[in-house]
Amino acid sequence: MYNKLQYISQGNTIEEQLYNIHEALDNGCDWIQMRFKNQSVKNSFALAEAVKFLCEEYLANFIVNDNVYLAQQIAADGVHLGLSDTKIEEARAVLGNTKIIGGTANTFEDILNHIQNGCDYVGLGPLRFTKTKEKLSPILGFEGYYEILQKLKANHLEIPIYAIGGIIIDDIDKLIETGIYGVAVSGVITKSSEKGELITQLNEKLYANVII
Repeated sequence: MYNKLQYISQGNTIEEQLYNIHEALDNGCDWIQMRFKNQSVKNSFALAEAVKFLCEEYLANFIVNDNVYLAQQIAADGVHLGLSDTKIEEARAVLGNTKIIGGTANTFEDILNHIQNGCDYVGLGPLRFTKTKEKLSPILGFEGYYEILQKLKANHLEIPIYAIGGIIIDDIDKLIETGIYGVAVSGVITKSSEKGELITQLNEKLYANVII
């Protein structure tokens, strides 16, 4: 079973990224997606190497955003691919069957394609406007999630769906009602001055109805 809470890393430098990731791990987040855009190969590798070490120390999942070959080179747990990134089947050919491959989606059709191509989980969004992503897909809102999740159910399709895009703690209960599996967040954790309390609350809400 995958962790229900993902932290998508933020920071313009290696130091900022490492600080934010370490804080998330230290306060109870067990899934890190390293997102370090527009960087040199050297910087990306240096950060990935350090993050892998940290995630191993905290027994957390380590996913690389977009870069399939970096994920392979660093032996990360997997990769997350955007709609315009490497195709899922190409990434699977590079990484093999044991690695986690996640894909971004904005529509039911996107999810269907991901399922058919062997994706392991889907990041569906955005819920609302967010400055984190430059080329933002159409906003879904809670109604959009509900409609898409109902369509999946009607077609007997199952895959873990993570809500993404400007999510705050007050959204979690409503999102769970739509049928999502978990959430992938960045800014709400990065900017929080009470990360321990926030991550605990997020996990409590996400796992409230889970039978272990």
